[in-house]
Amino acid sequence: MLSERRLEVLRAIVQDYVGTEEPVGSKALTERHNLGVSPATVRNDMAVLEDEGYIAQPHTSAGRIPTDKGYRLFVDKMAGVKPLSSAERRAIQNFLEGAVDLDDVVARTVRLLAQLTRQVAVVQYPSLTRSAVRHVELLALAPARLMLVLITDTGRVEQRLVDCAAPVTEIVLADLRARLNSRVVGRRFADVPPLVADLPESFEADDRPAVAGVLSTLLETLVERPEERIMLGGAANLTRFNHDFPLTIRPVLEALEEQMVLLKLLGEATDSAMTVRIGHENFHEGLNSTSVVAVGYGSGDEAVAKLGVVGPTRMDYPGTMGAVRAVARYVGQILAES
Repeated sequence: MLSERRLEVLRAIVQDYVGTEEPVGSKALTERHNLGVSPATVRNDMAVLEDEGYIAQPHTSAGRIPTDKGYRLFVDKMAGVKPLSSAERRAIQNFLEGAVDLDDVVARTVRLLAQLTRQVAVVQYPSLTRSAVRHVELLALAPARLMLVLITDTGRVEQRLVDCAAPVTEIVLADLRARLNSRVVGRRFADVPPLVADLPESFEADDRPAVAGVLSTLLETLVERPEERIMLGGAANLTRFNHDFPLTIRPVLEALEEQMVLLKLLGEATDSAMTVRIGHENFHEGLNSTSVVAVGYGSGDEAVAKLGVVGPTRMDYPGTMGAVRAVARYVGQILAES
């Protein structure tokens, strides 16, 4: 365990290196920070930090830079994230509230995160499997052909065609629509099947095949696991950090093009906690020079998807974590109110 003073020296090195992009020396530390000790003591503390792998000497200069291990300890020992100003919070709220549908919410969130953090923003669409039913609509396209529209509490809309063996009257369609919604609205997808199992029996024998067909299509929609969707933006921001990537930025960009890599980066959507993975903690070799900050968002207590940012390990962790958390909170509110 490092002493509190050495932790303070490490914090100062991280802050200075993130801010100046230059290796940090003991003289600069004592001039910029009120550490309360002599430069000789700071030099001694830096030597210990280097021996224990928290900082490193990049070349022959006298300065040191944080390692992945140093950034990890800095993040783990952070007192808190940097709060956004009231103006920033208002701007986030106003920008997101202008969205017209789920696609627009996700697109706006990506743009907003990329602008706020000046990193690459990644937003996962809400998963169907973690959603609840907001409404089921049934539309007659032809006498024996219907469209089933499933609307979730997270704003997703799924449409399916239902071909019936015989024509369905508007009276039966309205009756089925009403009974279906009375049973499933507000229910989690996993809870729906037993709630509608006996529905066909409550209709006249001639109408039961059509009712059964609608229910079959609905249940197929509920249990389907469509490919998770991800939206990414702000990749051009990485070009500002060329010197942060040892050889080339290409492996980072190639990794970010892979959908499954992005999903793994964000982690399990049901986990709403903030996660920060630094450098070699990232499983993908192309991302070993980056850090990922991600958090879950949702319309209730449970996360339905995740969002986050990818940037160089030399990032403003308190500021980035504060922005990611604030945006996630507002997106959750928008989904809850939509």
